Amino acid sequence: MFDGLSDRLGGIFDKLRKRGRLTDSDVVEALREVRVALLEADVALPVVRSFIDKVRTQAVGESVIRSVSPGQQVVKIVHDAMVEMLGGEGAVGIDLNAPAPVAILMAGLQGSGKTTTAGKIALRLKDRAKKRVLLASLDTQRPAAMEQLRQLGERAGVDVLPIVPGQGAVDIAARAVDAAKLSGHDVVILDTAGRLSIDTVLMEEVKAVSLVAAPHETLLVVDAMTGQDAVNTARAFNEALGVSGIVLTRMDGDARGGAALSMRAVTGRPIKLVGVGEKLDALEDFHPERVASRILGMGDVVSLVEKAAAVVDQQEAERLAKKLRKGTFDLEDYRSQLAQVGKMGDLSGLMGMLPGVGKMKAQLKDANLDTGIIRRQAAIIGSMTPQERQKPEIIKASRKRRIAAGSGVKVEEVNRLLRQFDDVSAMMKRMEKLGQKGLMRGGLGALLPGNRRPF
Repeated sequence: MFDGLSDRLGGIFDKLRKRGRLTDSDVVEALREVRVALLEADVALPVVRSFIDKVRTQAVGESVIRSVSPGQQVVKIVHDAMVEMLGGEGAVGIDLNAPAPVAILMAGLQGSGKTTTAGKIALRLKDRAKKRVLLASLDTQRPAAMEQLRQLGERAGVDVLPIVPGQGAVDIAARAVDAAKLSGHDVVILDTAGRLSIDTVLMEEVKAVSLVAAPHETLLVVDAMTGQDAVNTARAFNEALGVSGIVLTRMDGDARGGAALSMRAVTGRPIKLVGVGEKLDALEDFHPERVASRILGMGDVVSLVEKAAAVVDQQEAERLAKKLRKGTFDLEDYRSQLAQVGKMGDLSGLMGMLPGVGKMKAQLKDANLDTGIIRRQAAIIGSMTPQERQKPEIIKASRKRRIAAGSGVKVEEVNRLLRQFDDVSAMMKRMEKLGQKGLMRGGLGALLPGNRRPF
């Protein structure tokens, strides 16, 4: 989402770092460019003014100019100010510290992803917090919304309040809370109706539902792709309803990102969760410091490690480690690795979490990194015989043609897979020889193909 802004800011700060020594005028000029970059990214004007004033106060002066690396010092000041603008250190999760059933009211405009987000939160609370969740649709304007929520509840494995024809939103809310109490549910999620735009009828209905349900959490769901409109929506709902937190959907899209950067400053409410895909489990905590680091090209290794830990099969990883030690790593093992990487999501997004990779975006784009590559490579390996998977060296021209035909790809892709497998095998052998101390001493450079560093 923040690619454009990240590129602009990266260019500005690169110029500062290259200058070595800075003057106050250098810093002021750089901040002028930062201001323009934020405005072009759709960040609200009052937020930009406040942000730049705060950074200027700290960045202009003797302490920065005379520091060992003034350019890097300015970047740190910008980073810290951005973290504060986004909400400060640490993620703010959904608050369940209330007597059961805890009512969560979902509000937002039609098309913001509110109903899907309700299903995602239900799955998250069931799986991570081990809560019994009841979903209830209060959208009497769109019968399809009620059916959509029923299907989402079925997929998430949570209960959904039965539909009673003719009931209004307020009556459904009261029935949902009562049903949750009687059936021993821990949480009841109320999915309210949306409109195409903010209007009096919508606000009055949501207020009435809130009075009846007395929600412990009122979450405003906002489509991050809508730019300044998202900020205006958040402001209106917060003034009318008093939201406790914000969920930004479609954070994996290609919008300019201004809504995310403006939301906390405009409403004073934390961004609690972000939707990062269509799948039911594509919902993540919002970490201000990690988002700021990614925007400024510092990467987000913590999120990458957490994502890996959530999908990697520990027993499978140990099995592969043993095979590596014995030198028996084969294409079947390679396919197993591909499958685990595929579970982590879009490869370009994962690469973007690595520090410094922002400057390689053009090359990564040309490399056409996507999960489709993983599926095709898995299909190629699936078209091989067990003997070919165990001994890739026997795969010659005629076998390559047969494998390509069986997997629906060209022979060139088979060749590419075999070369990649050779590179991965060579790198893993180097890792095994180096050991932990060797890796610490030699770094990633020691693993690269063609490296002549003695082991």
